[in-house]
Amino acid sequence: MSHTSLPTWSAMAAARLDALLEGFPRLRVLVVGDFFLDKYLHLDRRLSEVSLETGLEAYQVVRVRPQPGAAGTVVSNLRALDVGVVALGVLGDDGEGYELRRALLRQGVDTSALVQKEGLFTPTYTKPLMQEPDGTVHELNRLDIKNRAPLPPEVEEAILAALRDLVPRVHGVAVVDQVQERNCGVVTDRVREEIAALARAYPRVTFAVESRERIGLFRDVILQANRSEAVRAVRPSWEGEAGPAEIAASAAELHRRAGRPVFVTLGEGGILLCDRGESRRIPAVPVSGPIDPVGAGDSVLAGVLCSLCCGATPEEAALVGNLVASITIQQIGTTGTASRAQVRERFREWLGAGPA
Repeated sequence: MSHTSLPTWSAMAAARLDALLEGFPRLRVLVVGDFFLDKYLHLDRRLSEVSLETGLEAYQVVRVRPQPGAAGTVVSNLRALDVGVVALGVLGDDGEGYELRRALLRQGVDTSALVQKEGLFTPTYTKPLMQEPDGTVHELNRLDIKNRAPLPPEVEEAILAALRDLVPRVHGVAVVDQVQERNCGVVTDRVREEIAALARAYPRVTFAVESRERIGLFRDVILQANRSEAVRAVRPSWEGEAGPAEIAASAAELHRRAGRPVFVTLGEGGILLCDRGESRRIPAVPVSGPIDPVGAGDSVLAGVLCSLCCGATPEEAALVGNLVASITIQQIGTTGTASRAQVRERFREWLGAGPA
């Protein structure tokens, strides 16, 4: 196995990038997995009151900002890149489900395949953001709502039926396995097996997967993981910081298992791509100023999948993923997105700056 660094500042001409980006609006992508509602509560300390009942500080909400999270973050990134999206997941029959569906509809997403089930929660991350009297803003403890019981069999059957119906009608499939508890999210063991079967049955459809806990169990699909996820998938007992050798070995093993390219995100180190028995590092696009890495992996997945659907090589797709992420991480306090125009501009800026 070779370990090489690709000189990405000369690997893709601007014209080639433009050609790939021009193809994005013609794509239709199915996003299947765990859709969360990210509900940001903006608080103003200056307006705080004291609860008469408890004597505790009562935070005052001055703005509520709901937006799609988890699989919804991938959707937001795809829509910002002008890609048509079909959403397949599970919502509760609750207010959070209403807010999440409404947010997806505002983005122009096809939500007809979303399964609504009474008795289930719509997974929600509530994120309080406190503004102090001096104007500084910081995030308080997050409040999580998740389903912690196995997915009901009738809901699982609905997901499987929708997958079989929708996959032949799309160019790509993004799988987002977010829930940590096995079989409690949308991507159950049966759904994962069906995804592999469909990937084999429809080789012209590009499948790409990210999974917080089970990336090592997927087969016949493209894998994306961060360095920790990749190493733990191969070495479950691993603790501490993994070095380059461990990361490369883990990526190679994941590639052997899946039989498809593996993209391991390395933060400021870029992406380690493992494909056809070789590993190479695609350097990150350098940025300055404060950054917020939340959702960066989702933006990489969107860029990689769209590029591959338009005929990019894995190396080119990794570069597009890095370009998209370099834009989204500069959006503080939110899970950012990047437009095609911003990607073009960032690449031209990088070309002008020369190699890092």
